[in-house]
Amino acid sequence: MARYLGPACRICRRQGMKLFLKGTKCMTEKCPFNKRGYAPGVHGQSRSKLSDYGLQLREKQKVKRMYGLLERQFRQTFERATRAKGITGEKLLELLERRLDNVVFRLGFALSRAQARQMVRHGHVHVGDAKVTIPSFPVKSGQAVRMVGSEGFLKSVKEYRELTRERPLPAWLDRHPEEPLGTVVGVPKRGEVQFPIQEQLIVELYSK
Repeated sequence: MARYLGPACRICRRQGMKLFLKGTKCMTEKCPFNKRGYAPGVHGQSRSKLSDYGLQLREKQKVKRMYGLLERQFRQTFERATRAKGITGEKLLELLERRLDNVVFRLGFALSRAQARQMVRHGHVHVGDAKVTIPSFPVKSGQAVRMVGSEGFLKSVKEYRELTRERPLPAWLDRHPEEPLGTVVGVPKRGEVQFPIQEQLIVELYSK
């Protein structure tokens, strides 16, 4: 499957905010966004006012890249949100938050969503008693997520958890105090999304 393989920090600079795509590096002085907080490219430092369409497109690109989706995947997720009962924008964020790779990341078992996606692909994540290797797998309320692997891998997961201990755990997730185990105990709420997102702009973009 195609995947963006370019510099992750370039995406943050383009969006004008830290998306924490590189894990702990984003919280150090080595983060390129701290050194060059302007957009990349020759004209990155010049200010230009975006049109309404430009604002909508920028917001969609931000959310898509934050969760590590390609355009087709993101569009399919949006279409599922439109068919669900409730407010489309909030349903979109709920579906994105319930992705297995995002759940692993939010539980603190990985430093970034990209790392969490790799763990899922390599078979290190079990949902219930079954191994799941699909990052987009929608985890439901009541399901448990456990990290499995060699002693060295589980030691690394423990270290990641320690490094992310200051990251707030959303109310819809519960984490075992010692074991690499977490449980989805509810439905993601709009106010529990990690970054500021204007989902209505995305709805307006796809509604044209």
